[in-house]
Amino acid sequence: MGKKKVLVVGGGGREHAIVDALSRSPQVGTIYCAPGNAGIATMAECVRIKDTDVEALLNFAKEKRIDLTVVGPEAALAAGIADRFREEGLRIFGHSREAARIETSKEFAKEIMRKYGVPTAASRSFSDYEEAREYVLGRPFPAVLKYDGLAAGKGVVIAENAAEAEEALKDMLLDTRFGKGKVVVEDFLSGPEFSFMCFVAGDRVWPMPLAQDHKRAFDGDKGPNTGGMGAYSPLPFISDEDRQFALNHILMKTAYAMVGEGCPLQGVLYGGLMKTPSGIKVIEFNARFGDPETEVILPLFKSDIYAMVEAVASLIEPRDEPEWSDEAILGVVLASKGYPGSYDKGYGIDIEEDIDATIYHMGTASDADGKLVTSGGRVMMAVCKGETVAEAREKAAAAVAKIHCSNLFHRSDIGWQATE
Repeated sequence: MGKKKVLVVGGGGREHAIVDALSRSPQVGTIYCAPGNAGIATMAECVRIKDTDVEALLNFAKEKRIDLTVVGPEAALAAGIADRFREEGLRIFGHSREAARIETSKEFAKEIMRKYGVPTAASRSFSDYEEAREYVLGRPFPAVLKYDGLAAGKGVVIAENAAEAEEALKDMLLDTRFGKGKVVVEDFLSGPEFSFMCFVAGDRVWPMPLAQDHKRAFDGDKGPNTGGMGAYSPLPFISDEDRQFALNHILMKTAYAMVGEGCPLQGVLYGGLMKTPSGIKVIEFNARFGDPETEVILPLFKSDIYAMVEAVASLIEPRDEPEWSDEAILGVVLASKGYPGSYDKGYGIDIEEDIDATIYHMGTASDADGKLVTSGGRVMMAVCKGETVAEAREKAAAAVAKIHCSNLFHRSDIGWQATE
């Protein structure tokens, strides 16, 4: 058997971590990544095709005789990439467009949870501004307002008062910023949030270790919501009983529900969960690897990742049950100043050679002279392992100090819920 050719779709830190994991597989020979980034280019051949250009990706996969395609971003799934590849007989790790609605439509996800008894916050959806406003103003604050559609992890507002609620509802229902949509209004839940990802093939579910993301831009969980400023694992505040409950009553139940609805999952199901005073509840589902959680979870995977994703893509059992390291791991994101608002690109980045961390590139490019420069909001993530989260955090802080760029900022308190 010759070595396998793999195509990874996407160009961020998550995809760098996927490429990194695949490069450790004894089965994998050549890795292509579309579009990739400057960091990914050191371990894969980057191809200048947008992650949503399904036909161009399909033609490339056929031309190169790709054995397996692994999809990173939700936008590619929403564009129907998995459906087209399967129609053409190509093996792909990622859900159909129908199944990806568990992420792309908040209303669909809520309906599934209601119908199958998956624990979540009570909610109602609206497309009319006046109706939504009247409902929200008649209920206690804070109110959780979710745009029903793809908003790259940022279409959620927690309104503390009437003025904030009105502004958010105008944004979501009267403004064209997100496109024409609906809003799901939810009761506010309190408690620590965490991420529980699983590999899912129909009604088979293989859990990954738990992680916690840090959504707010600044230390102390202050500032605007971002795509995520860092993550770590394991989580001391989640007991084995909590984890088992979440696996049985949330992730497995949802996998079965999707089979029941005729749109089985075939990729990653990501539960964005919360440990509330009344038990574990779903905040949201994502239909793909989380970012930045993937960058701290895949480095813990001890088995052959190619065998795992190929099994899911083929709807078969992997030869071996997946094995995970029980080390602690923590990653800190370095982002462009101004993110998640507007920011400048093209700042040079110097990384000291003796840095002791895995660096996943999120938004980097090479300039005309081949020098590494910033090209995105989140730029890179320094990931370190340790015996404890505190040790991993110390190592990550030391690593971040060896990355020099005049236009980056980061949080210094990633993992605070595990180390205080």
